[in-house]
Amino acid sequence: MIKKLDILIVRSFVGPFIATFFITLFVLVLQFFWLWIDDIVGKGLDFLTIGRFVAYVSATLVPLALPLAVLLSSIMTFGNLGERFELVAIKSAGISLLRFMSPLFAVSILLCGISFLFNNFINPVVNLKMQTMRYDIVVAKPAFDIKEGVFYDKIDGYIIKIGKKEKDNSTIENILIYEHPQGTYNSLQDNVIIAERGKMKVTKDNFLEFDLQNGWLYQETGQHMTTNTEFIRVGFKYYKKVFDLSSFKLSRSDDNTFKNNYQMLNIKQLTFTIDSLKKRDNEWLARTNLMMTQQLLFPKYIDSNWDKIKPKQSSSIKSFQDIVPDSLRSFVFERGMSVVNNVKSTFDQNDLQYSNEEKELRLHEVAWHDKLTMSLACLVLFLIGAPLGSIIRKGGVGMPLIFAVVFFVIFYLLNNYGTKFVKEGVLTPVAGMWMATYILLPVGIFLTYKALHDSQLFNKEFYSRIKKRLWHFSEILPFFRRQKEGSTLQTYSD
Repeated sequence: MIKKLDILIVRSFVGPFIATFFITLFVLVLQFFWLWIDDIVGKGLDFLTIGRFVAYVSATLVPLALPLAVLLSSIMTFGNLGERFELVAIKSAGISLLRFMSPLFAVSILLCGISFLFNNFINPVVNLKMQTMRYDIVVAKPAFDIKEGVFYDKIDGYIIKIGKKEKDNSTIENILIYEHPQGTYNSLQDNVIIAERGKMKVTKDNFLEFDLQNGWLYQETGQHMTTNTEFIRVGFKYYKKVFDLSSFKLSRSDDNTFKNNYQMLNIKQLTFTIDSLKKRDNEWLARTNLMMTQQLLFPKYIDSNWDKIKPKQSSSIKSFQDIVPDSLRSFVFERGMSVVNNVKSTFDQNDLQYSNEEKELRLHEVAWHDKLTMSLACLVLFLIGAPLGSIIRKGGVGMPLIFAVVFFVIFYLLNNYGTKFVKEGVLTPVAGMWMATYILLPVGIFLTYKALHDSQLFNKEFYSRIKKRLWHFSEILPFFRRQKEGSTLQTYSD
């Protein structure tokens, strides 16, 4: 019977889990594209490239979608069983809630292992390809599109403005072209083309042609920043201007460009890199201390009469100036200031480099702990979702979705704030990266305790009864108050 009951609970969990996982993954992918929509739209990408990019993004978001899917599906599963009074029947048969939760507890542990394996072995490879592809898309220039009344600066060396464009997107009026060749220091106004009308078209060999009519060409030649220049103005009835659009194509970068990034490493590689960074930081501190000590030990300029000063004369020496002769005082002060400035400059450079080294070390430690915390999050959120579903006893999507979103937002914020604090050096990696686990795990244990004792924590009828009792008490209270006041007046009259 127990085996059949285990199969029942697992089957009840699998369906909602698969549905919520893909829905959650879809929402997270939409969130990603919402953040990067400005860098992706208008790049002339084909459907195959977009499909590959969506697949890479979806794979990188799987470790984040799994905990939310476990939370929502566990609430829905136990909520459905409670709403159909199946939990009551199971408890009446002498089966405890912990025994009833054990199959899904084992499934959650299995999901933790799958999440860790995916996050450790698959995610670094997919993340590498996704980051490389995103870099190529971001640096790729937008597809050619010049709008009316807007300065267009996406073509290297030129800024174009069109006053009016006809419906055919070819006939244009009031054209203004500023030419600024790369590698020169001429101002944008040095080479200018102005035309009344023209035709615009893109050729098959990826060139943009402007066939201009009735305009002027202004040029300034000669050496820059001198008065020996020559200004040329040429009028034309027909002029053809060609722009190269070959740089608008999407290029493919090598995956090795980002392979050493902390996000592209597995836990073994991160452990090795963290040890190397710690060793390098210790060596850097020792080398910096030695360098600073050597610079601070500057030569002592002592007066020739120093050893002849009698003890009774030493009491009259109040400062360093009293033992330095006037002829050497200026030299000693200048030398001292030079040494101090050199030490300060060395210290500032070393401090900047050491801060960068420490930041890189923290980023690697964040990635190392993130692989464990995101995997363990499946189990933590299950310990919240399972007892929560048995307490609220509501199935479907409405009520479970509300509680799932609330707890997942809390988990997400705690995880993000902890990560931020670790990156800024406010908290240690253990304290920051495990903040969500430290806070939510006691909540899960508390909810499990409440579920074992049939808590009325989220029962609407329980709060309705309390409200009725308070309302009844509020109606009775004035009666007792009047009785008390009447007895007090009777006492005074006696």
